[in-house]
Amino acid sequence: MIWRSGTNAECDYFNRRWLAFRGRTLEQESGNGWTEGVHPDDLESCLRTYREAFEKQEVFEMEYRLRRYDGVYRWIFDRGAPYADANGDFAGYLGSCTDVSENRLRGLLPICSCCKKIRDEKGDWNSVEGYIQRYSDAQFTHGICPSCLKYISPDHKKV
Repeated sequence: MIWRSGTNAECDYFNRRWLAFRGRTLEQESGNGWTEGVHPDDLESCLRTYREAFEKQEVFEMEYRLRRYDGVYRWIFDRGAPYADANGDFAGYLGSCTDVSENRLRGLLPICSCCKKIRDEKGDWNSVEGYIQRYSDAQFTHGICPSCLKYISPDHKKV
């Protein structure tokens, strides 16, 4: 996903992939409209990183959660760099964003202490396997550990 801002630090361009991801129009995202999709817990840090880099005209990288068209927050890796006009004067920033949700599984997980289901960003409860497969590259294979086998089948004999 590609974005651009002018010398006023407000965004004036988002490519089709960005707009499709967000499910919004260029007019809705322009200026600071894109910030409406940033997760409230990430907004302050996101804007601070951007503004500090913008003032210094330096490259920045950051991760934050951005709301997708379906209401699900996805982790975004955003890299922005200053660019110059034909005269070599600062003209704003160009940035690219990548959805890194599938590669990100860390931090605190809201898990039910009874059934072990995990609550996702939409508030839905998912099996541990389903959640981990959705947010990582992990795959599962199932078996029964010796303790559970004894519990399930106390008369089972080892072959």
